[in-house]
Amino acid sequence: MASWYGADFHGRPTSSGEIFDMYSKTCAHREYPFGTRLKVTNSSNSKSVECIVNDRGPFVEGRSLDLSYAAAKEIGLIGPGTGTVSLEVSGRDASYVKKVRIQAADRKGPFAIQIGSFAESINAIRLKRALALKYGNVYIQEVELRGVTYYRVRIGNFDTITASLPTAGQLGQEGYPAVVMKADVKI
Repeated sequence: MASWYGADFHGRPTSSGEIFDMYSKTCAHREYPFGTRLKVTNSSNSKSVECIVNDRGPFVEGRSLDLSYAAAKEIGLIGPGTGTVSLEVSGRDASYVKKVRIQAADRKGPFAIQIGSFAESINAIRLKRALALKYGNVYIQEVELRGVTYYRVRIGNFDTITASLPTAGQLGQEGYPAVVMKADVKI
């Protein structure tokens, strides 16, 4: 079951870090790595569209895919709002794979994997929700720097850098910008 999203999210960061453009042929899926190319076919009219996974969702039970407005329009899904579709993986854009960075001079734990930092809390909440579909110990850390509040989305904590690397590597393969750093607080 697919649905679509548009104006309410237009211009906001997606879970991959890209800015959502409702006029681009993109989609949100809970599991496919970012950059996965999907051929989506509307079962009711056999119309197809090629789109790329750059976000997580949908967060509505019973739905497995959220199409951008442009992708949904191409297969006639705007009017009904939802519809049964078939998915076919047609490749992956390797530019979505991210290298893991380590940003910790001190080698004594604990360590966390930071995936994003936002000035708007809603963006951090969305990313946390997306990561929680697959990962445990996802949290938001609020920090103030030069009078501006930032919301850091992190996974952890890990006792050693080595213990964090398998998770960080998996995040990078999925397309998340994973940075291993010293955890400021033990959770």
